[in-house]
Amino acid sequence: MRLDIEYLPHYDLNNWGEIAYKHPDDSGFDLRAATDKPVLLAPGEYALIPTGVILALHKETVFEESCHAEIQIRPRSGLAAKAGISIVNTPGTVDFGYRGEVKVTLINLGKTPFTVTPGDRIAQGVVTPVFRVNICRSALIDKATNRHAGGFGSTGTR
Repeated sequence: MRLDIEYLPHYDLNNWGEIAYKHPDDSGFDLRAATDKPVLLAPGEYALIPTGVILALHKETVFEESCHAEIQIRPRSGLAAKAGISIVNTPGTVDFGYRGEVKVTLINLGKTPFTVTPGDRIAQGVVTPVFRVNICRSALIDKATNRHAGGFGSTGTR
C-alpha cells in the first residue's frame, strides 16, 4: 500500500521534516500541529488543529473488491499520559477517497492548561483495512446468541 503526502504551505517542511515512521516496527506515523501560533487548551477545552498535510492512500491488487483501507487518527500515548491530551473522536477516520487537509480535534482532559506549539507532534496515523459489507434490511434479527442484548457493563468489572 502506498501513501502519498502533499505538504501544504503552512507545514514547515524545513524545520519539521517529512512524515515517516520513527522506528521500523511502529504502527503509526506522527502528525504535527501546523498552526501559525500556539493554541492554548484550558482543561475541558478542545480545538481543531490543522496538520498541514493531505494524505492519499492508493489501493494495490492485494485487496479484494470488498476490502480497502482508511487512516485512523489516534492520540499519542505520551501526550495522553503526561498531559491528559487526547482526540475527541478517537480514532478519527480519514476515508480512502478524502483529499482535504487532515485536521485533529484535540481535547485537554488534564487538570492544567496545555499549549499546542507549532510543529508539536499531536497525533499518529495508522493505516487499517476496511471491509465493505452488503447492508441488508431484515424484518427479524435472530437474537438467540450467548450475549443477547447485554451491553453497557453487563459482564461486570471482574
